[in-house]
Amino acid sequence: MSQDFEPEATRRDTGDAESSRASRSWWDGNADEYQSEHGAFLGDDRFVWGPEGLDEADAALLGPAGSLKGLDVLEIGAGAAQCSRWLAAQGARPVALDLSHRQLQHALRIGGGVPLVEADAGVLPFRDGSFDLACSAYGAVPFVADPVRVFREIRRVLRPGGRWVFSVTHPIRWAFPDEPGPEGLSVAASYFDRTPYVEQDEEGHAVYVEHHRTLGDRVRDVVAGGFRLIDLVEPEWPAWNSQEWGGWSPLRGNLIPGTAIFVCERD
Repeated sequence: MSQDFEPEATRRDTGDAESSRASRSWWDGNADEYQSEHGAFLGDDRFVWGPEGLDEADAALLGPAGSLKGLDVLEIGAGAAQCSRWLAAQGARPVALDLSHRQLQHALRIGGGVPLVEADAGVLPFRDGSFDLACSAYGAVPFVADPVRVFREIRRVLRPGGRWVFSVTHPIRWAFPDEPGPEGLSVAASYFDRTPYVEQDEEGHAVYVEHHRTLGDRVRDVVAGGFRLIDLVEPEWPAWNSQEWGGWSPLRGNLIPGTAIFVCERD
């Protein structure tokens, strides 16, 4: 791609292979900017579920902090492994997995001794029943064409009764422009249009992909993946949070949900 070319934004079908290639390339190319822009908000060893700032220390969606000691935990789409460092501080044994080599280099830069694994969430390089818990804060799930395949892999590596908790952009946001101001408050597209959002280069190759699923789709995917949904959390925007993060802002956050967190257990 020429340096002067701006990727074209479109909605079109795309499969697992193209989505995976685009995600790896995009996150490798944008990890530095992402960590520079959002690193202070995320912290080096906090577990933040999304732009609203909901902290696992307060939410306890994985269970009470005191119950995490000694548990094997897989963080998927870990980025710089901030959440895994928080888990380690509670006495858990986390493993931080990400598709992006550059994101994991930031994890090494910050340090902390958490084991790091570069791999695709759809093909987890672990034995059956390796973990007690799995978690993902905006990692992997929004970017894969076949989430059920990912969920089944996560179920495979979890022990019976294991919990799987993940956050994604709230599906209702897909009906609105991705803008933090008043222009982001008017419906502009069909909520029921599942066509992926794709940014593509001059040759039509995807360089960034996000996949839309409705709220009902996500619930059905969880069940098809072999899990039981035990809670669905829609964090409210807190008064202390004045930041804008892409399309997330206090204006929008006080009116429509921005994040959905699915708390699931392996049958």
